[in-house]
Amino acid sequence: MPGRNINFTGRDDLLRQLHDRIRTKTAVLPLLGDVAPRDPDAGNSLKITSHALQGMGGVGKTQLVTEYAHRYQSEYQLVWWVPADQPMLVRPSLAGLAPYLDLPSATATGIGEAADAVLEALRKGEPFDRWLLIYDNVGEPEDLEGLLPEGDPDVTGHVLITSRNHLWQGVVDTLQVDVFRREESVAFLQRRVSATMSDTDAHRLATELGDLPLALEQAGALQAETGVSVDDYLDLLRKRTAELMAESKPSEYPHSMTAAWSLSVSALGDKLPEAVELLRCCAFFGAEPIPRDMFRRFGQGTRPLLGTVLADPILLMRAIRELGRFALARVDLPSRTIQVHRLVQALLREGLEEAEGDLFRREVQMLLAKNAPEDPNDEAHWLGFNELIAHVLPARVAESTDPEVRDFALNMVRYLYRSGNWDYARTFVETFIEQWKREPGADHDLRVLQAQRFLADVLRDVGQYNEAAEIDRSVLDRARQAFGNDDPNVLTFLGGLGGDLRALGRFAEARDHDELARDQHVARLGEDDPRTLRMVNNLALDYGLLSKYEESRQLHLVAFNQQRQAPSTSGVNKTDELASWCGLARVVRQSGAYATARDLGEEALEFGRQELGVENHWTLRTSKDLAIAMRRTAAYDEALEMARDVFERCTRLFGRNNPDTLAAAMGLSNVYRVLARFDEALALADDTMRRYPDVYGEQHPFYLCCMGNLALLYRVTGEAERAHELNTTCLTGLDAKLTRDHHYALTVATNLASDRAALGKFEEARELGEDTLTRTRTVLGERHPLTLGCAANLIIDLRAVGAAAEAADLADKTYPAYDDVLGDDHPDTKVAREGRHLDFDFDPPPI
Repeated sequence: MPGRNINFTGRDDLLRQLHDRIRTKTAVLPLLGDVAPRDPDAGNSLKITSHALQGMGGVGKTQLVTEYAHRYQSEYQLVWWVPADQPMLVRPSLAGLAPYLDLPSATATGIGEAADAVLEALRKGEPFDRWLLIYDNVGEPEDLEGLLPEGDPDVTGHVLITSRNHLWQGVVDTLQVDVFRREESVAFLQRRVSATMSDTDAHRLATELGDLPLALEQAGALQAETGVSVDDYLDLLRKRTAELMAESKPSEYPHSMTAAWSLSVSALGDKLPEAVELLRCCAFFGAEPIPRDMFRRFGQGTRPLLGTVLADPILLMRAIRELGRFALARVDLPSRTIQVHRLVQALLREGLEEAEGDLFRREVQMLLAKNAPEDPNDEAHWLGFNELIAHVLPARVAESTDPEVRDFALNMVRYLYRSGNWDYARTFVETFIEQWKREPGADHDLRVLQAQRFLADVLRDVGQYNEAAEIDRSVLDRARQAFGNDDPNVLTFLGGLGGDLRALGRFAEARDHDELARDQHVARLGEDDPRTLRMVNNLALDYGLLSKYEESRQLHLVAFNQQRQAPSTSGVNKTDELASWCGLARVVRQSGAYATARDLGEEALEFGRQELGVENHWTLRTSKDLAIAMRRTAAYDEALEMARDVFERCTRLFGRNNPDTLAAAMGLSNVYRVLARFDEALALADDTMRRYPDVYGEQHPFYLCCMGNLALLYRVTGEAERAHELNTTCLTGLDAKLTRDHHYALTVATNLASDRAALGKFEEARELGEDTLTRTRTVLGERHPLTLGCAANLIIDLRAVGAAAEAADLADKTYPAYDDVLGDDHPDTKVAREGRHLDFDFDPPPI
């Protein structure tokens, strides 16, 4: 929470009015979808109330709620402050409360879950039933949708909101905060400047400054620091006001307010010009706190005066102290940050000629670039990048033509993409591309091409595969034109196209492309280069999608081992390591070694949670795959818990139509099926299959296989004819897309044979079963669980058509193998020996 203003005075009536409202009114929240409207006649039965303090900037809303929190802190067990002017920072700040409520931290559970847990704990009053939650400087009411705890009769919880937006008047009980009353202005000035200031002089100052608290604070600070008389100050103020009026510059605030600010800056300039230079520099950052370390490195082109203060730590410290003494900045020593009020920032920018403002903006852009962490692929640097997010757009980084600044911009996108913040990665990179493409020769500019490649990566991860492929093809063609096929820069753009081909279901083309790309990486960069290892991992994915599991396993193993053993200076990052680890666990499972896959998956998940966080997209993919391995090893309760958790997280983080969410939904449906919760399984599978064409198209293997899952559910719920029809369509599509000799097609063929048996078509079931068994032995091996399951089903069909000797011979080979591979207590082994058809499903892997 911000420090208390020791000069706070007056406004006792307003504070008492707020205090009375909080204790007598309940919140009415008609515009916030997650919170039901309250009955205003309900009295005090609901004790969690929300109130907004609304008024223009500079009237002291933040100081008022700060004073309220300090003055009435004895009435609360907990007070928590949430800066809310940037909506993307609200949930992380709220999640920071979790450890104080005896809840798992955001690192352990993810920001979203931690924030939700905090809200639920506040609602229940556990462990504190008297609390105050403050959202400071909220913009739109929608920014807090779902973030106001619902009422509970046993909890006394209060939410205070400060905002300049008048729309809050229709959302919660709202208290208008205006300028000081005159007696408040007088009391404030006499306390801030001197108790000997006469009432007449204080009235004169307040009149000229319109009783605006921020203006009075700056005027008082100036007089306290310089000792200027009221007459002299007013004379200076009127002259400066006249000058401003003559300039005819538009302003949201009265000219007298601008004049007061101008006088403070002028007086500071007389005392320490370097401090004014630093202040003007701060005006071009965002309104969020600026890390003081931001000023430790600066470029050769720095303005001479700014360069002087930045180069001298003692002078810099003095300048920062003077900014605080003149009330032009808030200096927070514990957090080592400087924060300039957004109104002061605006006035500072307005006071500069456009050309000079551009110079300061360029300085800030260079400071951001020079003080940003070097490697966005290194997770240890992510916190440093996160501190700069709030300043990228206000500093108009996109407008810089400096190569170093553009590299910083691209690194920020890399960080956002790598950390899974795809929405902001897309916002940033589209802003950069739009600006940079306006320049001559932009089509072949390396940084423009890199930005477009990052955009394609983001689009691919959110399921916009055709758009991503179009961009990647264009980027690769233009890079080859600009740099030639042998230029190392071209290697950067090869990997994306392979991912596009996988996403479009063109698995063989993806493998051929990635084999060439891998060879080029090895030839130019070496086998141990992190970029080469990423290509090896991509190639492993291609082989896995082609059911070439041994080749895939070997490639994943190579990438994983080399990444794990690489020195810290190699450039290998934990995200790449987890991706290879997850891929290795997946292909081991697909090869039929379910228990080993589960062991690998559990280790990989623990690594992901510790190193990347529970809601990192690769941690979630690892969780999804582990849930599948749990299901295959018959750990159904654990599989259900994990599958449900992954699905809920993906839905909240990425939306329902994201590829990762769709895969998680299908995984959860499969768990429901093995638990015989058929209604839930069918509903989720049907909904998911309807969503798949919008992402993949109707001919994609993943869509066809999910159709097979739905068909399986139809048969086990008694609709064998409908299952047979759907599986026939599915198999025809997979034959055309992948050929019959593919794991996906063989899975559907095995289920289709069971459909025929369920319909009494035993000879047709036998014919299809025999063909499928021959193929699975070749594609997957004699002891793969699908091969054994196909054989077990064929035994039943052989008996049904009177081929008892053949059935007995096949049984003698199949049942002992089932015992060895899965164990005699595995549900599939038991079903096989009991003479019931086994069912097989599909889980979509990442691409």
